[in-house]
Amino acid sequence: MNNRRLNMFAAWVILVCCLCALVYMVSHDLNNNNDGKASAGDVTGQPTALVVVDSTADVVAYYPQFSRIDLVCDTMPNQGDAMVIFCAEAAFTHELLEAFAHSNIDGDHVSGGSRYVGAQCKDNSGAFISWGNHWEFIQGDYSAALDQAAAKGGMGFGQASIIHQGKRVERLWRSGVNQYRALCEKEGQLCIVDSREAVEYAQFVDQLEGYGVTEALYLDMGAGWNHSWWRDVDDSVHEIHPCLDKSRYCTNWITFYR
Repeated sequence: MNNRRLNMFAAWVILVCCLCALVYMVSHDLNNNNDGKASAGDVTGQPTALVVVDSTADVVAYYPQFSRIDLVCDTMPNQGDAMVIFCAEAAFTHELLEAFAHSNIDGDHVSGGSRYVGAQCKDNSGAFISWGNHWEFIQGDYSAALDQAAAKGGMGFGQASIIHQGKRVERLWRSGVNQYRALCEKEGQLCIVDSREAVEYAQFVDQLEGYGVTEALYLDMGAGWNHSWWRDVDDSVHEIHPCLDKSRYCTNWITFYR
């Protein structure tokens, strides 16, 4: 009887150990599938979103789940290009010209790994550069950063810095009521954040801080320039603002690829 009880006890111990091992393996796999980014896939690794959309009472944020970024110049990315998942106007356009010229984009910039000379712009207090899965927000002089982006075959452009390293950039570079937009970083993820309504610029900066972004760089807006779009996992395209006649004057777009 004692041996029989010992054998039963040993069997129960082995069974409990096997169950514990199984629970650990399942938990480990789930954790490996959750990298802390905005939810873009399920536990099987299948994508559930190309662009994750988040919203609050004040802002709408778009998180492209991208493999690379470029600054597309001259012609807006075609909605029929299934590789493009999000695009929006980036740097300022200097003048309303019928013909495209890189010199009509405010500030030097990098597109497709090539650096171009743009128009001078006193409002460009910062920049954004990227290559591969790397990106940086720069405040102040960004010429060397553009050289680096070009050498890496990447992209970059100058714009007005709003928040850098978690602190708002004073003095605020503009005023007035508008529906504003910024390229941001929040919790290690890139996102494009729009004000839900037309607000004072200072209020938009407050909204960005309230949303918790640590980096924010202005993106060109206004009627026509705010025309932008994103793609969902079913390949349907969603326009954020309509294309207007003056949209033909737009010169450059930050573009995210799947």
